[in-house]
Amino acid sequence: MKADSHPDRPGRKNDKEGNRTAKRSDLGTSQLAGTKGASAPKFPIVAIGASAGGLDAAAKLFDAIPDDPGMAFILVQHLDPNHESQMAELLGTHTRMRIRQAEEGMPIEQDEVYLCPPGRYLGIRFGVLHLSLPHNGNHARLPIDFLIRSLSDECGSRTVCVILSGTGSDGSGALAELKKSGGHIVVQEPEEAEYDGMPRSAILTGLVDAVAPLARIPSELASIAKRIGTTTPASTDVVQKDDLAEIQAIIALLQEKTGQDFSAYKRGTLERRIQRRIGLCGLPTNAFERYREELAGNDAECNLLADDLLINVTSFFRDPPVFERLEREILPDLIRDHATDQALRVWVVGCSTGEEAYSLAMICRDAIMASRRDIKLQVFASDIDPQAIATAREGAYPLSIKDEIPPDRLARYFVQEDDGYRVMPGLRGSLVFTVHDVIRDPPLSRMDLISCRNLLIYLKPEAQAKVVSLFHFGLREKGILLLGLAETPGSAG
Repeated sequence: MKADSHPDRPGRKNDKEGNRTAKRSDLGTSQLAGTKGASAPKFPIVAIGASAGGLDAAAKLFDAIPDDPGMAFILVQHLDPNHESQMAELLGTHTRMRIRQAEEGMPIEQDEVYLCPPGRYLGIRFGVLHLSLPHNGNHARLPIDFLIRSLSDECGSRTVCVILSGTGSDGSGALAELKKSGGHIVVQEPEEAEYDGMPRSAILTGLVDAVAPLARIPSELASIAKRIGTTTPASTDVVQKDDLAEIQAIIALLQEKTGQDFSAYKRGTLERRIQRRIGLCGLPTNAFERYREELAGNDAECNLLADDLLINVTSFFRDPPVFERLEREILPDLIRDHATDQALRVWVVGCSTGEEAYSLAMICRDAIMASRRDIKLQVFASDIDPQAIATAREGAYPLSIKDEIPPDRLARYFVQEDDGYRVMPGLRGSLVFTVHDVIRDPPLSRMDLISCRNLLIYLKPEAQAKVVSLFHFGLREKGILLLGLAETPGSAG
């Protein structure tokens, strides 16, 4: 948006009729026409991610899962895209549930297992399975992240993610979004896994609900399913007028105890996050009054709830096509028309732990270098969460970021340490990180680019309108406003 002038049980053969591997669909012929009105499944959906050593782990897991668990399972494993998978036949001796290779537009049923075809991404759209081709480019293929993000958007709190044996960090990048939507995360015990890279990477996010050996994961799933229930959220999670008053009281209590003001958050966001914490405390789903009483005398739980509401959904170069368009079209125009006696000024709002801010700084520095113009770069990055800002200032990230950052940029802008990567001083010197409440604190001004990609969707419409007007004030004439894929400037011109 461009601104104008200011204002193992052996022999357990799958014997359900029709349990054969489904043939791949022709991705050019979508079956979604006519399924657009379908709703998300009303039962738990378990996304299982695995890589190296994952077949054996999946087999042992399904050995321990009952034949009628009341859930659906979607398994994504890193596979050679040029070879047909034998996963269905191999898993067929470990469960009596129906095993199907996913097809475009296929509905999801309880007590069935769906497998991602090799060389495809698998997600859910309009309540049915959706297949797509991986993005091209220099970024690693992360099909497990893709599935988890899709389920977070479509199924929310009915999603359970299970991370099994594997190398790398696929899956970890989407866990924050899953938690934000109320989902649940279970990880295989790393000491038990044949390859512990993926389980350990997931655990390091600090978002995991349970770490368990394969034999105990089914009981964890059963416990989560009991909390989720098998009826629609509309019938189980109805919030009455008295409960709304309790939610408002909880938000006021949070502000008093933590200094964080969540009053501008959407009602649905608050309800989901509070109900999740209520469930984790072992209280009935809508026990808002009892939970408020618990918060009044439990500062630790207050901090946990605030952290849940502030879960950081970020990664380096998240949504690669966005950064590709910035590099190809937006930045060259900004830099070409920019006065050499003025710095190129960028404001990253809701910067979380800094990944997006550093990503923008990298492409801006590269674009300035390519233009051969002597222009300084100033990136201001702000967030309401002091802990996130402290992490961003430190500029130290885990080894798993090598899956998110192109190798040439990783070599130029980061130095490898024993347990991860650290931003080099040259890049770090371009950024200023600050704790800032975009709704209550004065906006920054004279910005060429403002990026706000994970904030507006959680705010009430009136708060959204206020923030967009502040962005308009903060942008120079012909400045650029970058919003998230699910965000719009509303009624602003």
